[in-house]
Parts: sequence; structure tokens; C-alpha cells
Amino acid sequence: MREEKQSRPVVLAVSSSGGHWVQMLRVSPAFRGAEVHYVTTDRSAAHQVKADHFHTIIDANKDTPIRLTICALKLIWLVAGVRPDAVVSTGAAGGYLAIRIARLFGARTMFIDSIANARELSMSARLSLKVADRVLCQWPRVAETTGTEYRGAVI
Repeated sequence: MREEKQSRPVVLAVSSSGGHWVQMLRVSPAFRGAEVHYVTTDRSAAHQVKADHFHTIIDANKDTPIRLTICALKLIWLVAGVRPDAVVSTGAAGGYLAIRIARLFGARTMFIDSIANARELSMSARLSLKVADRVLCQWPRVAETTGTEYRGAVI
């Protein structure tokens, strides 16, 4: 817990590069008024956000366990240092890890599954269902069958 209350909420916005990052940028107006820390796997994306706080993590997935461990350690360090009030992720593995870690620190969490997953949830979204406060899906049919929420499409 924080010793002194911040005047504005702190958001950790985590996504992989590519389409996940594009979707994060599309939802970023929702963070207006917050102190936003952006986290992604592509260092060259820093110029795309107007944030004083830009961080990178190593790209990893279930098939790269050493890289996944390095990613998790970096995220533990980030979450412990930033102490976000909320974590929002558009995927993939790093976003799930950030949500899992942030819950241990008492942060509220939301996972927004990729629009590319039109038939079923991604693995990260399925795992996030067990720990995130909210999991959103961008396809109504998928939301109906998975217990996620549909609130429209990002793209």
C-alpha cells in the first residue's frame, strides 16, 4: 500500500507489440487524467505515447520459459516500483503476467482480448479469467460462450 495518496490514479497499460499495442493506443483516451505507465515489448513504440513513463519488457510466450521468467521478473520490479491502482492489458503473455502480479499488490485489473480472436479466447484471456477483475472480449458470440464481457470492438 501507498503511504500517501496520489492526487490522480496510476495506470499500468501493458501490451505486446503489433496489434496488441495498436489496440492499447485505441483505448488510451480512457486513461485521461491518470498517471499512465506504458509497457510494451517494442522499444521503438515510445514515440507513440505522450507519457513520461515508458517501459519495455522482453517478448515471451509459453514456448520460451526462460524469456517468460525474465519478463515476469521485470514486471514484478515494475509493479513494485510503480504501485499502480489499475492494470489494463490488451495481451499477450506479458499482459497476463502483469495482471497476475498486480493483483498481489491490490491493483484492479482488466484484460481486453484481441479483436483477432473471433472464435475463441486467447490463452492469456482464458488465464486472466481466473485472476482479473474484468475480462473483455471484442466479439459478442465469444463473450456469450466464455463468461467474458462484450462492450464493443476497439478497432
